[in-house]
Amino acid sequence: MTPPVARLGEVRANRRIVFSGLGALGVAAALAGCAGSDGGGSSKPSVAAGDELAATADVPVGGGVVLADQKIVLTQPVAGEFKAFTAVCTHQGLTVTSVKDGTILCAHHGSSYSAEDGAVEGGPAPSALAEVAVKVQGDKILAA
Repeated sequence: MTPPVARLGEVRANRRIVFSGLGALGVAAALAGCAGSDGGGSSKPSVAAGDELAATADVPVGGGVVLADQKIVLTQPVAGEFKAFTAVCTHQGLTVTSVKDGTILCAHHGSSYSAEDGAVEGGPAPSALAEVAVKVQGDKILAA
């Protein structure tokens, strides 16, 4: 039996070409998944001065809250002292996931930061979280 002959303008792919293409597609998909974007396009907080961020009662002492839409993490390292940092992890630009026991955590790859000053406490994050100015008015935390 003779192998099929391609006609003019017809493209035939053999098994090696098909599997090579699928392999390249798989690598591209894997790399896209590790690209490090949380879809927001920017690591800057998306708030204006005076915007209400949270009630003081919403931020536990020694803990905090992640405001993913605003790209801000609010903390209360000690009673009555409120801090804010960008919620965008410096490792790959994903949003940090929680605050617990004085530490801001990024569960995506294991980075951790101080809830007091945003300093890196554990890698792979290469640098601290940038501080965001906030002020307290009554029982509200506002962007400054």
